[in-house]
Amino acid sequence: MKKIYTLICMLVLFTTAHAQKITGNIIDEQNKPIAAATITLLKADAVTNVKFATSLKDGSFTINSIVAGNYVVKITNVGNVTIDRKVVVEDGKTTTLGNIVLTKQTTDLNAVTVVSKKPIVEVKADKTILNVEGTINATGNDALELLRKSPGVMVDKDDNLSLAGKNGVQVYIDGKPSPLSGTDLSNYLKSVQSSQIESIELITNPSAKYEAAGNAGIINIKFKKNKNLGTNGSVNAGYNIGIFSKYNVGSALNYRNAKVNIFGNYNFNIGLNQSSFVSERQQADTFFYQTNKLKSYNDGAHNFKAGLDYFLTKNSTVGVLINGNIADGTTNTDGPMQIIYKPTNTIDRVLYATGENRNKRENVNFNLNYRYALPTGKELNIDADYGFFNLKGNQFQPNNYFNAVNNALLYSNVYRTVSPTNIDIFSVKADYEQPFKKGKLGFGGKIGYVKTDNDFSRFTVFGNTDVFDKDRSNQFIYKENINAVYVNYNRAFKGWVLQAGLRGENTVSKGRSLGLRYNNTTAVYDNYDSTVSRNYFNVFPSAAVTFNKNPKSQFGLSFSRRIDRPAYQDLNPFEFKINDYTFMKGNTQLRPQYTSNVGLTHTYQYKLTTQLTYSHVKDIFTQLPDTTEKSKSFMSKKNLATQNIISLNISYPFSKGWYSLFTNVNSYYSKYEANFGGGDRNVNLDVFAYNIFIQNTFRLGKGITAELSGFYNSPSIWQGIFKSKAMYSIDAGLQKPIFKGKGNLKTSFTDIFKLMRWSGSSNFSGQVSTASGRWESRQFRINFTYRFGNNQVKAARQRKDAVEEERKRTQAAGGFGGQ
Repeated sequence: MKKIYTLICMLVLFTTAHAQKITGNIIDEQNKPIAAATITLLKADAVTNVKFATSLKDGSFTINSIVAGNYVVKITNVGNVTIDRKVVVEDGKTTTLGNIVLTKQTTDLNAVTVVSKKPIVEVKADKTILNVEGTINATGNDALELLRKSPGVMVDKDDNLSLAGKNGVQVYIDGKPSPLSGTDLSNYLKSVQSSQIESIELITNPSAKYEAAGNAGIINIKFKKNKNLGTNGSVNAGYNIGIFSKYNVGSALNYRNAKVNIFGNYNFNIGLNQSSFVSERQQADTFFYQTNKLKSYNDGAHNFKAGLDYFLTKNSTVGVLINGNIADGTTNTDGPMQIIYKPTNTIDRVLYATGENRNKRENVNFNLNYRYALPTGKELNIDADYGFFNLKGNQFQPNNYFNAVNNALLYSNVYRTVSPTNIDIFSVKADYEQPFKKGKLGFGGKIGYVKTDNDFSRFTVFGNTDVFDKDRSNQFIYKENINAVYVNYNRAFKGWVLQAGLRGENTVSKGRSLGLRYNNTTAVYDNYDSTVSRNYFNVFPSAAVTFNKNPKSQFGLSFSRRIDRPAYQDLNPFEFKINDYTFMKGNTQLRPQYTSNVGLTHTYQYKLTTQLTYSHVKDIFTQLPDTTEKSKSFMSKKNLATQNIISLNISYPFSKGWYSLFTNVNSYYSKYEANFGGGDRNVNLDVFAYNIFIQNTFRLGKGITAELSGFYNSPSIWQGIFKSKAMYSIDAGLQKPIFKGKGNLKTSFTDIFKLMRWSGSSNFSGQVSTASGRWESRQFRINFTYRFGNNQVKAARQRKDAVEEERKRTQAAGGFGGQ
C-alpha cells in the first residue's frame, strides 16, 4: 500500500511539474484573428529556443508542458511588427497573455531594403513564391524570361509553359486569369517588364474556390503595390541591347482617402527581336533542310489598368476596373529550304518562303465588383465581367522555287491569308465565406458565356491580284457556357490543419464550321454547316492536410483533380499554311484533358523543403506531325492516351553575413503512352529530367548588391513526342539605390556565355525531324525606377474577377517555330 501511495505521489508531482502552459490570442488592428502566426518560446536570455507554436484560425494558441521559470514569448507574422513578451511561468498555473495585437509594418523609403531581404524563394504547402522584386538579375527582363528561369517552370521552343513536367498551366495576373493564351500570352508576357513585378506564385494545389482549369496548377504574377493614405506613384525606364535595341517605359499612380481609392498604371514596350532556327525533316523519299531567321518588330505594346474603389461603409466596398493590352507587331521570315531527293541524295530544288505576318491584338476587360466583409469573418464578393478580343492577322507568303544549280527561278506559289478573330466573354461569380464549426466555410458559383467568331479568308496571289480560294477559306463560330458551384472548408485542429473542397462544372459547347464545298456531281460550290456539340458535367475534389505539431518539421498531404479544355483556336478546323510543305490545322474532336494529383510536402527547420508529387493525366494534349500527299505534312493538336509523372522538388536557402545562396532542384520521371494505329504511329516515351536553379547574392556595402545566378534544364520531352536537349544559362547583375533611396538603378548581363538555345528531335508517323534554335538571350540591360509622393499609400484592392478559364483559351497554345 505504501508503494502504491508513493507511486501516486510521484505521478502527481511529475504531472504538476509539467502542467504549466501559456495561452493567448493573436489579432490585428481591426480585432480580426490572425491565423498561422509563429509563436516562439525562448529562455530568459531571448536566444535559446524552447518550443514553437502557431495560431489557429480563431487566432488562439497554446504552448503546453512548460517547466516553471522565466521566458520570452516572440510573436512573428509576415507583414507585421514582431512582438516580444517577457513572461513568468509559475508552478501549476496557466499563464494567459490575452489578446496580442499585431500591427502592420510601416512602409517607408526603407521598404525597398526590406523587400530585397525577403527569401528569394518561399516554399509553402500549396505554392512556391518567388520574390523577384529585389533581385538584380530580373532587371530589364520580361515576365516570360522570369518564368523561363523559375524553379520547376519550363518554356519550350513554341513558348508553351509547363510546371514540374506538366503542361496546362493557368496564368493569373494579380490574382486574375490572363486574358490570353498561346502566342498572344507569350507576347503579352514579353511586354510586361520586371520592374512592374513584385513576386511570382507557383500554385501547385489550388483549392476548390479556383477554376478547375490548369492541370499543372496556377502561375500568379503579382505586381508591385503601394500602401496607406495619400498620393504616390512611380516612373521607370529601361534599355536592353542584344542584337537590336529594345525600350520600355512605365508609370503608376495611386490616390486614396477615407472614402475613395483611385489607381492606375501604364506601360509601353517597343523594339526589334531576332531569333533563328534550323530544321531537318525526312519524310517518304524526300529530305528537307531549312534555315530560318525571324525578325519580330514590336511596333508598340501598350498595357494599362485603371480603377476606382468607393467605400460605402466600413464593411462594404464597390469598385470598377478596366484593363487592357493593345499591341501591333510584324514578323518577317527569311531563309531557304533545300528539298533533297533521298535515293540519289541530290538537291532537287530550293524553296524560299520569305513571308510577312502582320498582327494586331486588342483586348479590353471591364469589371464591376462588390465586397461586404464583417469583423466576425463573414465575407461576400460579387464580380461581373465583360471582355472583348479583336485579333487581326494578315499573312503574305510567297513560295519561290529555284534551281539548285544555277539559282534560276522555276516557279512561284504566292498566298495571302486574312484571319480576323472576335471573341466576347461574359461572366458573373459570387464567393461567400463565414466561420463554421471552429473553421471557415466557403461556397460560391459562376456563370460564364463565350462566343468566338473566326473568319479565315485564303487568297492565291497572281501579280497584283488576290483571288479568293473557296476550298481553303472558312468561318468557325464557337459558343460555350460553363456553370460552376463549389464548397470549401478550412479548419485548424490541434497539431494539424485541414482544407477540403468540391467543385462541380457543367460545360455546354457548340462549334460550327461554315464554308463552301465543291460538289463533284453538280460542279458547283455548296454551302455546308459542320456542327460539333457537347454537354458534359465534371466533379473536381481537392483536399490538403498539414501536420504542424512540430513547427520545425511539418508535413503536408494534398490531392486534387483538374481539367484543361481545348483552346478555342485549337478546335478551329482551318488549315493554316506555314509554307507549301508545312501546315497547321485545328481539331474539332479535341477532348478536354483531366489530371489527378497527389502530393507530399515536408519542411524542416523552416528552410529545407521537399515536395513529392504524382500525377496521372488522361487525354493529354499534344501537337503531332502527320503526313498528307507523301512529302507534305501538317501539325495538329490531338489527345494522347495518358501521361504519368512523378516529381521531386528540393529547395534550401543559406545566408551568412554579406552572402546569401538559394538552391532549388526539381526532378521528375514522366511516361507518355498512346496508340494512333500501331507501328510508327505509337507513342511510348519516358524520360527522367531535372532542372537546377542557383542564385548567389553579395552585399558589398554602400547599398551596392551583386547577384550571380544560373539554371540548368536537363534533356526532356515537349508536347509528348519532341525529345529536347539540355538548356542552361548564367546571369550577373548589380544594383544601387540613388537619390536618397527614392531611386534605384539596376544593370544586368544575361546569358553571359551565350549558352541558351533549344534543340531536339521527334520520330512519328514516318516523319523523322530534328530542330534547333536560339534568340537574343545574351543582353545587357539597364533599368531606372524613381518613386515620388507619399510612401504611405494603401494598395489598390485586388480582384479575382469572374472571367476565369475562358480568357486563357482565346488562342491555341504555341506557334510554329516559336512564332
